[in-house]
Amino acid sequence: MKILFVYPLYPDSFWSFKHALKFISKKAAVPPLGLITVSAMLPAGWQKKLVDMNVSELKTADIQWADYVFISAMYIQKKSVDDIILKCQNQGTKMVAGGPLFTQEYNNYPQIDHFVLNEAEITLPLFLDDLSKGNPARIYKTDQFADLSLSPIPDFSLLQMKKYVFMNIQFSRGCPFSCDFCEITSLLGHKVRMKGAGQILRELDELYHLNWRGSVSIVDDNFIGNKNEVKFNLLPSMKNWMQAHKYPFVFNIQSSIDLSDDRELMSLMVETGLTSTFIGIETPDEISLHSCHKVQNKNRNLLQSVKNIQNTGIQVSGGFIVGFDSDTPGVFQRQTEFIQKSGIVSAMVGLLNAPKNTKLYKRLETENRLTTEASGNNTDLSMNFIPKMDYGELISGYRQIIRNIYAPKPYYRRVRQLFVNYNRNFKKAKGINFSLISAFLKSMYIIGVLNKGRTEYWKLLFWTLFKKPGLFADAITFAVYGYHFRTVYGLREKQ
Repeated sequence: MKILFVYPLYPDSFWSFKHALKFISKKAAVPPLGLITVSAMLPAGWQKKLVDMNVSELKTADIQWADYVFISAMYIQKKSVDDIILKCQNQGTKMVAGGPLFTQEYNNYPQIDHFVLNEAEITLPLFLDDLSKGNPARIYKTDQFADLSLSPIPDFSLLQMKKYVFMNIQFSRGCPFSCDFCEITSLLGHKVRMKGAGQILRELDELYHLNWRGSVSIVDDNFIGNKNEVKFNLLPSMKNWMQAHKYPFVFNIQSSIDLSDDRELMSLMVETGLTSTFIGIETPDEISLHSCHKVQNKNRNLLQSVKNIQNTGIQVSGGFIVGFDSDTPGVFQRQTEFIQKSGIVSAMVGLLNAPKNTKLYKRLETENRLTTEASGNNTDLSMNFIPKMDYGELISGYRQIIRNIYAPKPYYRRVRQLFVNYNRNFKKAKGINFSLISAFLKSMYIIGVLNKGRTEYWKLLFWTLFKKPGLFADAITFAVYGYHFRTVYGLREKQ
């Protein structure tokens, strides 16, 4: 059997980092972990190819070669999915689809031959068994959750690894919290299910033996969903592995804000090589936090929590939302001030949307306020429901936040604020980072000469050299990120 895995194209967005990638000659930020995990579940004798459309072109010959095309996608990739389906139909090649988009919206894709939905550890074996008997059904789905001890080492060998900035691995699925706008629990449940530490070490071994060095993203929606398992089992094992292999990787994670409550855990993370985390801050407004059931963020000094994490040696990027029913016009200035004071450089500010099957979606449906499906893009100014605030005022206030945090002067000021808050305790493995040198040289010309914000760029670099020389590489990285963010948000770069 010949299987072609196809991962759809991402549009230009906050997390695509499209405009930053050219500084380091990479094609995509992360590879399609879901597809390469499914690949590892297929029979050993099958032939397999992967086309990640974010790093290479999908050719007609690839589709003609395959007996089946396997597709996985998220909401933001819908347009590319339609293109892939059309190409497969034109060649008469059967399609098998799974992943978040199809699990939520399989009824919208009558062209797909087979759906392997929910978690593949459960549903894929059922499909493969029926396929071997020559009678596969169209839909395989389950309301059960997978035992991750059965999940295989992803088939990293399918990847063109040099084209990515990060490799990625997964330790757990599920989240103990229940934010009403989040689809994680509807897809993966409240119970946090984990791989064993030995499984993770074998995945690190595989990456190491494939000569990957550098950044590894742990894609768990909440890495500390089970703090005790992470603190007393996984991290000590990873720390020993990293020491034995002379620290070949640095890790980034996603976590809840209560990470800041455990200094011992944060210190262990840093000693293991975890250097940054994404946290859903959402809003500094307590009423909005209460209304959306963001209980982990309530009744705490959010600003101090962020600074505690930074001071331990972990950088924080954050998600912010406007458009809650309780939001007033004053929320825009409050969000701006919080972001600037926090030193959260990568601040993803989005308009509230209601993904399908979330509590928010169901409530808005009963209130007859839904207008369309969510796009999955945090930067396209779309909402899929009628907000309580005047829509024009909401969009104007949102644009105001973006201008006030991503224009060159406030952006570079925020980088400096991070460097003041930040206490780096992890020392990366020594060696020449040619990608960083390339980024620096390109940034000097593109950002430091051609762009309107060049004065602020040079001020940051010289300030860092004199005040925080150990963070000079971070200054270059954030300068490049800023270029990407301003481009994505439509803030003029060139004179």
